[in-house]
Amino acid sequence: MQLTLPPKVTDRAFARLAEINADNGTQALRIAVEGGGCSGFQYEIKLDEAVLGDDLILEKDGQKVLIDSVSLPFLSDAVIDFTQELIGARFVIENPNATSSCGCGTSFSM
Repeated sequence: MQLTLPPKVTDRAFARLAEINADNGTQALRIAVEGGGCSGFQYEIKLDEAVLGDDLILEKDGQKVLIDSVSLPFLSDAVIDFTQELIGARFVIENPNATSSCGCGTSFSM
């Protein structure tokens, strides 16, 4: 049986979530993996107020990142980060389980 290591969330990602919540209250960042995208799987990253019974909760300084139990194996040992570049700012996932990904960064294969 393969060990599933929880993803890590960078301080930069938690800090950006705190900035978002400074205006919007106490929303969590939900990370999910769904079938689809140009490489077979795609990430869904959104703000959510509802914590579900099977969610893994990663928390720091009152900020929460939620991952459902179905998505968790796909995100084993991944790093959830926030990046700001000339072309825009976004949450990104560095996933060691992905064998390839597309240029958009939200679609991957395993």
